[in-house]
Amino acid sequence: MDEVTNNKRMRVLVGAFACDPTANSGLGSGEDVLGWNIIRQICKFADVWVIASDKNKEGIAKFLGVKKMQGLNVTYVSLPKLLSKPLWHFWSKGASQIYSYLWQMKVYGVARKLHREIHFDVFHHVTYANDWMASFIGAFLPVAYIRGPGGGAQKIPANFVKKFPFKNRAGERIRSIGQWIFRHDPWFIIGQNRAQALLVCNKESFEGLPKKWQKKAYFFPVNGISNEDLENVNRQEASQKSFSVVTAGRLFKLKGFDLAIRAFKIFSDTVGAAQLTIIGDGPELRNLETLIQKLNLGGKVTIVPWMPRKEFLRTMGSCKVFLFASLRDGGGAVVVEAMALGKPVICFDLAGPGFHINDKCGIKIQPGNPEQAVYDMAKALEKLYTDNGLRLALGNGARKEAEKEYRWDALGDRLFDIYHAALHYGTE
Repeated sequence: MDEVTNNKRMRVLVGAFACDPTANSGLGSGEDVLGWNIIRQICKFADVWVIASDKNKEGIAKFLGVKKMQGLNVTYVSLPKLLSKPLWHFWSKGASQIYSYLWQMKVYGVARKLHREIHFDVFHHVTYANDWMASFIGAFLPVAYIRGPGGGAQKIPANFVKKFPFKNRAGERIRSIGQWIFRHDPWFIIGQNRAQALLVCNKESFEGLPKKWQKKAYFFPVNGISNEDLENVNRQEASQKSFSVVTAGRLFKLKGFDLAIRAFKIFSDTVGAAQLTIIGDGPELRNLETLIQKLNLGGKVTIVPWMPRKEFLRTMGSCKVFLFASLRDGGGAVVVEAMALGKPVICFDLAGPGFHINDKCGIKIQPGNPEQAVYDMAKALEKLYTDNGLRLALGNGARKEAEKEYRWDALGDRLFDIYHAALHYGTE
């Protein structure tokens, strides 16, 4: 897509609660990366005014101090301290959604004032990237409305949830109830009815839409890769004597790291020389360390803290297989990154990862029940261990798929086409 250089560039208002190029806003690194990269792509064909949380200010200022972006204007909005401080204190315990909802209410007033001055053509709600919370700007600002990409309809299969500890089962139940309430919010329904385009990131989110909304839905991932991400990254496997497997993410119960460890136990008992590296931090750390000891995997399974992005990509680039056992990921950024590095991926046929991976770039496991899933993951690892040609072919396929479908520049082209189709804008 060439930049539109005429004097009739669209004027786009973007709602991006999270959009920090350094991914350090505290609002969620995945949301930060998504928000910022979508904004960069829109800037190629439109003049953009962004309304963002003040938590993004430092990161954006740092980026723009090095590299200017033509046509970008950012307005930062914060909640009153009376609300912000107590809600931020409980952020990690679920108040993030309440905080974001109240923020969405406040920014509508800011958007109205900007619209009277700028006269926007389009409003695009980008983050939070869910498909169930109201956007008050989208519902009421009298301009064309695009929402997404986002997801949220994905759920952990029931046979897995029932094996969770009570705390985790309760958390999944609360999530489902909360989403039901938000999806029946009249302001949410008004916005969804008004939208010209709804971007969804997986098949569960598409299938969760009412039929009348499916007609204006587009599949669009929440994860991508950039040329900068892959500069000077070694995509070659390290010359290791053992078969190296990597998995990564926040150490939450829903991420299935315990399933990955159990599968690796079966696999490593069969083949002998194999190593599993888990990259991440989170509340499941102690439980996972206990499980490793219980299964006598000390020396074979290593948990290392989350690391800077370049180091993370180098570590992933040196492995032979990327294993991802998450049971509920709308996107799955690490899966796309592994694909870009030419690594075959083993994952569940669920949500984002299930959408990214096909039989040309990895092996998808059907999530029937935990015991079956662990066995099937172990057999998939063994298959890639014994069939070197298949492993290399899937790695090459993953790389090609990432190049074709997940580079941010290619996604920007698709976004432009969606704008054109939904809004009948062109450059002629």
